[in-house]
Amino acid sequence: MGAIPTQRETASRAQGAPAHPSTHSVALPHTRATLNGSPLAPGAARELVRAALTEWAGLGLLGAKAAGEAGETGDAGERLAEDTTLVVSELVTNAVVHAGTDVELACRLEEHPEHPGHPGGCRAVVVEVSDHHPSRAPRDGTAEPSYGTPEYGRGLRLVAALADAWGVTYRRGTKTVWARLLPTAAESQDADLSGRGDHPRPGHEQNIPGHAGHLGCFSHAGLTADPDRPLDDVGPGLLEALAPVPQPVGSRDRDWLNRGALSFLAEASDLLAGQLDEDLVAALTGQLLVPRLADWCAVWLEDEVSGRGEWAGGPGPRLARVWHGCENRVEELRRALEKDPPGPPDGGPRSGPEPFPWPGAALGPHGTALAYRLIAGGRPLGTLVIGQAGRPPFADEVTGLVEDLGRRVALAIGAARQYARQATISAVLQRGLLPGAVAEIPGVRSALVYEPREQGGPSGDFYDLFPAGDGRWCFAVGDVQGKGPEAAVVIGLARPWLRLLAREGYGVADVLDRLNQLLLDDATEAADAAARAFVGPAGPGDGPQTRFLSLLYGELAPFEGGVRCTLASAGHPLPLLLGPDGSVATGGRPQTLLGVIEDVTYTSDSLELRPGDSLLCVTDGVTERRSGLRQFDDEDGLAAALAGCVGLDAELIAERIRRLVHEFGDQPPEDDLALLVLQAE
Repeated sequence: MGAIPTQRETASRAQGAPAHPSTHSVALPHTRATLNGSPLAPGAARELVRAALTEWAGLGLLGAKAAGEAGETGDAGERLAEDTTLVVSELVTNAVVHAGTDVELACRLEEHPEHPGHPGGCRAVVVEVSDHHPSRAPRDGTAEPSYGTPEYGRGLRLVAALADAWGVTYRRGTKTVWARLLPTAAESQDADLSGRGDHPRPGHEQNIPGHAGHLGCFSHAGLTADPDRPLDDVGPGLLEALAPVPQPVGSRDRDWLNRGALSFLAEASDLLAGQLDEDLVAALTGQLLVPRLADWCAVWLEDEVSGRGEWAGGPGPRLARVWHGCENRVEELRRALEKDPPGPPDGGPRSGPEPFPWPGAALGPHGTALAYRLIAGGRPLGTLVIGQAGRPPFADEVTGLVEDLGRRVALAIGAARQYARQATISAVLQRGLLPGAVAEIPGVRSALVYEPREQGGPSGDFYDLFPAGDGRWCFAVGDVQGKGPEAAVVIGLARPWLRLLAREGYGVADVLDRLNQLLLDDATEAADAAARAFVGPAGPGDGPQTRFLSLLYGELAPFEGGVRCTLASAGHPLPLLLGPDGSVATGGRPQTLLGVIEDVTYTSDSLELRPGDSLLCVTDGVTERRSGLRQFDDEDGLAAALAGCVGLDAELIAERIRRLVHEFGDQPPEDDLALLVLQAE
């Protein structure tokens, strides 16, 4: 689904306290919307703001309070609309597309006090973009969708160039970036956009990191609010504001570094801590450093072998990310850096800054580059390189700040690798716990739906459908108490023993008796081992975990005209039998969970599947699917859903039940889901 505003208001009423100082709100129009985390969100934001500004302009609310005081305001209103749309587009792009969060967008008019070019004051447009944390969950191995030409980290720099003032406001659970934009008076319409108000033009004494003096240069992609509009129509002021302005690090830079370093590191730590992909960490590092602290940067990553210095005959470090303030230089810089990677750890840079060869072939003969080893837990993970062209060496404040950031980058890369290793182990374990393929049974069509809640991790649900010999086939649908390693241990015991006992000729009830005893014996051995190994006070979760298993197990024996099914349920949802006439009946009787009681004896029941009959077997992820206080199987909801599947084949029955389960609640299912359909032909 695209980014759809969930709320929009345009009204004349007083606003609450503004998110920024020194301005006061009056009863003027406003518009507000919540945008979901989608690549289409920036476009929806632009449409919303354009519509609001057009409406307000039609009401004569934009520009100076009186047209006669500052000349005609039509051109100024158009320039103001351009600036506002650009700022909103870039802030939403940064928050939604690159950080992955939902955002709330607010746009309103405010009375602004005396302003140059507007005697008596004017009305300013104030935009706020609130970042709704937490960010989206990491993707489970799937490729990131393409968002077109990447435009990372440009939002705040555009705000600095176009806004009269801006800032960041922290509220409970949200972070808001706001900006105030003023209309340009008629006599100053041709002036530099960033020269409004009290702010000097970029390229003069202003050279504060994150402000106009450090804008750098950019390709034309994405600078206009309308993608079909040529860049030349944006206006000369914006083009000047975005021009590269090489300046030495001055006193105001150092003032920002001294006062803003902790805030910068805190923001960086918060951003990096939520990333579980090492390449994304490298990409974010470039956005954090360029152009605020350097003209360009590069991140090399090393695997376990190259990190120990064993590069001979190996691939060496991998250039994971290259970023330059001038985007059209990135590829040329990458090619130059790939030819001259950092040396092995024994002769290369240490954790602190070390000189790095300047890539003169790509950037010209003059410049300074420094390299930082990325080390976490005593293990080298890669190298971070920063560079600046045609300037004096990096100031000590900058090198120290980059070194602190490098430590955080190394920790984030280490955490991402640990997550990747764990995800790989879980995926391999999950594949080993489930059958590679289900058996084909003569005269029976089967369909399976299996959806673990944690993709790639060990699930508590399992299934099997296998030949047992002598014209028999067996099926099982089970659910282990808990998830993760403990559930994997139980499934790793149950599935092989089910197959072994069935192929040894044991009947359904006998298989459950022996599997129950096996689980009890294993739990006793685990408890004894834990008691022998236990030393010190017990903590939460210490000691052996109870291993309960609910299981629906059955045996199929085809005969001429149908299939004989013998089954038993041990604490598991009973199967449902759908007849060709739409009737639904329960198969089997409820019995005790496996692994709970030692001297229990299990029994089995038999039924016949005639052509057109369908047997539905599910886990409690289906029956206990919640919507508020209601469950899917309340008032025989599953039976009613199955009755509506008359005339469908096995695959369509399985897909329809799966869809109904998902549609039952507003949120995704909170439990694993497995269902098996067996249909006699």
